Amino acid sequence: MTVDGWSTEQIPDLSGRTFVVTGATAGLGLVTTRALAVRGARVVLAVRDEERGRRVAADITAAHPGVDLEVRRIDLADLDSVRMFADRMHTDHSRVDVLVNNAGVMALPRTLSPQGHEVQFATNHLGHFALTGLLLDLLLAGRDPRVVTVTSVNHRQAKVRFADPTGERGYSPMGFYNTSKLANAIFGYELHRRLSAVASPLRSFLAHPGYTATNLQSSGTTPIWRLLLGRIGNPLLAQPVDRGVWPQLFAATDPGAQPGQLVAPGGPGELRGHPAPAKLSAAATDPEHGRLLWELSEQATGVRFGSLLPAD
Repeated sequence: MTVDGWSTEQIPDLSGRTFVVTGATAGLGLVTTRALAVRGARVVLAVRDEERGRRVAADITAAHPGVDLEVRRIDLADLDSVRMFADRMHTDHSRVDVLVNNAGVMALPRTLSPQGHEVQFATNHLGHFALTGLLLDLLLAGRDPRVVTVTSVNHRQAKVRFADPTGERGYSPMGFYNTSKLANAIFGYELHRRLSAVASPLRSFLAHPGYTATNLQSSGTTPIWRLLLGRIGNPLLAQPVDRGVWPQLFAATDPGAQPGQLVAPGGPGELRGHPAPAKLSAAATDPEHGRLLWELSEQATGVRFGSLLPAD
């Protein structure tokens, strides 16, 4: 995979293709949506706040007349909402070409989702696992179909928490954020392994944005993390969001992207820079971790990928 100097200028014409982007109202999701739309894609903005999503779509359309945008509500922390979104997609679409599992929350106080799951794990991983499974048939009908799951450089610092996924026995906001991003990495790689085993046309990719100045560090975290990440870290270390999206846009659109590959900023520490191939942690690629997370996710969500993928 050669990506030297890659930027949004290299995105090919996307006319006739349908992308679903979660978390499309701000940060990486918003810029991803705009970049795809201006290259001709139909983009479904999968958003928790539908009114805000309509404002974002209106702003993009005003700046780029003729773009093809849809706004649809989804709350990834609520599995009932994920199912409703998927049902509506099946009603209105015959295929999805690319799903970008982008949305995320960060370093929240311990909170449980409507189904009783820790909310960072629910939003960042379980909701995306369920969404991918529920849209699987539409993706398999797509042209050059891809699933891009956005993880974090922090996945390398994380512990697997199969014995205590809700944090009942001990909880730290950033620790469970890191675990949710490790779950993203395990899921994306395990999905790649299972798709490859059946020679599926659908391919799974992973990306992380490095250290990018988004509202994630300042809007939803605890006060200490808002200070450290938002007020101190963003001005000193973070790259602009227009560059932070490069890895996930490369994974979603470039013909040279390699399935199962983590795409990350190529600069020091993977904090900034043009997209480049990077290594997943040993925990992310461990087949036993993949099996255990898959089983836990199926049990937690009630979503099974069925005969389209091997059981193990």
